[in-house]
Amino acid sequence: MFKTIIEPFRIKSVEPLHMTTASERQKRIEDADYNVFLLKSDDVIIDLLTDSGTGAMSTEQWAAIMRGDESYAGSPSFYRFESAIHDLMGFPFVVPTHQGRAAERILFSVMCKEGDVVPNNSHFDTTRANVEFTKASALDIPCVESHDTAAVYPFKGNMDIAALKAAFKQHGRDKIPLVMMTLTNNSGGGQPASMANIRDVAAVCKEHNTPFYIDACRIAENAYFIKLREKEFANTPVKQIVREICNLADGCTMSAKKDGLANIGGFLATRNPELARKEKELLILTEGFPTYGGLAGRDLDAIAQGLKEVVEEDYLNYRIVSTAYLGEHLTRAGVPILQPPGGHAIYLDAARFAPHLKPVELPGIALCVALYVEGGIRGVEIGTAMFGRHDPKTGTETPGPKELVRLAMPRRVYTQSHVDYVIEVVSEVYRQRDKLPRYRITEQAPFLRHFSAHFAPIK
Repeated sequence: MFKTIIEPFRIKSVEPLHMTTASERQKRIEDADYNVFLLKSDDVIIDLLTDSGTGAMSTEQWAAIMRGDESYAGSPSFYRFESAIHDLMGFPFVVPTHQGRAAERILFSVMCKEGDVVPNNSHFDTTRANVEFTKASALDIPCVESHDTAAVYPFKGNMDIAALKAAFKQHGRDKIPLVMMTLTNNSGGGQPASMANIRDVAAVCKEHNTPFYIDACRIAENAYFIKLREKEFANTPVKQIVREICNLADGCTMSAKKDGLANIGGFLATRNPELARKEKELLILTEGFPTYGGLAGRDLDAIAQGLKEVVEEDYLNYRIVSTAYLGEHLTRAGVPILQPPGGHAIYLDAARFAPHLKPVELPGIALCVALYVEGGIRGVEIGTAMFGRHDPKTGTETPGPKELVRLAMPRRVYTQSHVDYVIEVVSEVYRQRDKLPRYRITEQAPFLRHFSAHFAPIK
């Protein structure tokens, strides 16, 4: 077996990068109040902020866009979209949305009320915000193995089954309207859950007659990890593994900007016809008619094609191996990362990267700023800025569970030389890690504050 990773595609169109100097980038980040979300993308050289909607579409997807039909109601694009979801996942009722968080908002608005509790292996930022917007509580119960960022464990995305059972005992069935699993576990480092664990979660839900939902935005990547790491599925096609996961669930939400391989779009799926009716009523109010859901017909067609391509195993092997390449080379350079490398991203362990900084001094923000100034790389903090809690009455800050910086790999965008450049830049920042300054928040919003917050170094 050859060691060199080759992309299983050829490049037909290129987009130039705007090369900037360190002094130029220093001025840009100061103007953005040290928040990389507020940078102009033209001022970023390698953009690893997110893998959501940032991928390159295939020739077949661009052809599908030309087939898009923009009829307001009953477009054939919708029926191709619906058919692709039926074929891959098997859920009978499909509600299109303009992206994943819209699906989450509709789902939790219909199913949750004040005082409810929604268990999850780990909620991501928008999922948590949409749960809490209904005045319900988002309960994270990741497996015990996930707490040690340095430990190598094949399925750190698992849910803690004992904690799930304890949640039902503590809160009661009536206070838990649904249980959700995020596949792969984004907040937990892009880590997969095993089929055995998914089966156990489904069994607990069935015992308590509680709906079980999947956040399926990276379900194909999770399925490929199951194929690689669970002997039972070593010879099972990834598409079949995806269907088996979905067969255990009552429904799902999905941002098609990830494993839909599209630049926009998402959906909500369920087996419950009454629930689907309520969801469509809310969809009409805020998103659009149920056969377009806030999307153009061409986007529906791009997603339909993307859902076929995402389970191709040549693509998934390239995807997982190329991400691991980044993680393995950073590890060799001594850079602390969350182990093992995830599917869609590498998570730098900012707490171990900069141990001289306390969580409330925002080591993840310090690292994001340094990566941008040093090499024009944009990552995202997943730590106290994103998941910490600010008490507006006392001004006190409660740290997040971990201090991470995610380097998310856009699908089919960057080549190995880009990744090698990222390795050089991160390694150089690590060599100068003692110089990383403390940061504070100077302005923040009550929800999803990390998107728009302003930061400042503490002199």
